[in-house]
Amino acid sequence: MALNYPSQFALLLALLGVGIILGNIIVLAVGAWLMHVPLTDVPQLMMSKQHTDMAKFLNTMASFLVFFIPSLILAWIMNKKPFNFLGLHTRLSSKQIVLVIMLAFAGLVLSGALGEVNQLIPLPSKWMAQAKELEQKYKEAMTSMVAMKNFSDYLISLLVLALAPALFEEILFRGGFQQIFVGWTKSPFAGILITSIVFSAIHFSYFGFLPRAALGMILGYVFYYSKNLWLNIIIHFIYNGLAVTQIYVITRQGKSIEKAMDENMPIWLGVFAIMACYFLLKQFKKASAEEQAIRATILNENGGQ
Repeated sequence: MALNYPSQFALLLALLGVGIILGNIIVLAVGAWLMHVPLTDVPQLMMSKQHTDMAKFLNTMASFLVFFIPSLILAWIMNKKPFNFLGLHTRLSSKQIVLVIMLAFAGLVLSGALGEVNQLIPLPSKWMAQAKELEQKYKEAMTSMVAMKNFSDYLISLLVLALAPALFEEILFRGGFQQIFVGWTKSPFAGILITSIVFSAIHFSYFGFLPRAALGMILGYVFYYSKNLWLNIIIHFIYNGLAVTQIYVITRQGKSIEKAMDENMPIWLGVFAIMACYFLLKQFKKASAEEQAIRATILNENGGQ
């Protein structure tokens, strides 16, 4: 079906709205059924340490229903091959993989430095109080989910807190919103910037806004150059996975989870991280152009199949 970009945006927003409503209803119903409690008790129980595994499961289900399903429906409406539309191609070059791994670590340093910058941005006292309240609620929710008693818990956390969000969020934001915004604005930079702002804002964390926006920009250009969402998922998984690993190691040492969540990096390191990201993205652009040329040749040889 041929839809212009404003129509695609409106459709995706509508699907997202339906996904949020139905997803929450389904998650609450499943939680109430599994825990044998009223629907109204589920949100509070998900915050308790006694139901850590249940919270991980229900949050993963919510991400699948709210992020993945609306994007897949849009892709199916737009293209007979919805996974191709979303950028889920199977070909990856080793050079691309190495570069995105390096980009993930450079982006991690940049995010840490920007976290320090974010702390220095002044806000009116009322807004700052609200921002701190939201941040505390976010930390409480994360603390209840990242409690890891043993290595098995750590592996499960990698799956549900690192891999699942990387997969579902990239499908929605890069596979869905970014393609719409880049086409609508006719500007890769503008489209990637808008997507990155939305990506960061939806996490409702003022103190993590700049770090997530920077990660969004890196992810945006990786997808724009490669047209392959699996590379984005690799970066996003490394980023999430390192955070989960850091929390696991720190808690095993008897330290608080909040200590791991509050750690930033010196601002001066961010300057070197920006230069590293710029250099790596230039190399990645070349590697992706070579890979797309190979992909086009294979498609031509196979008659476009």
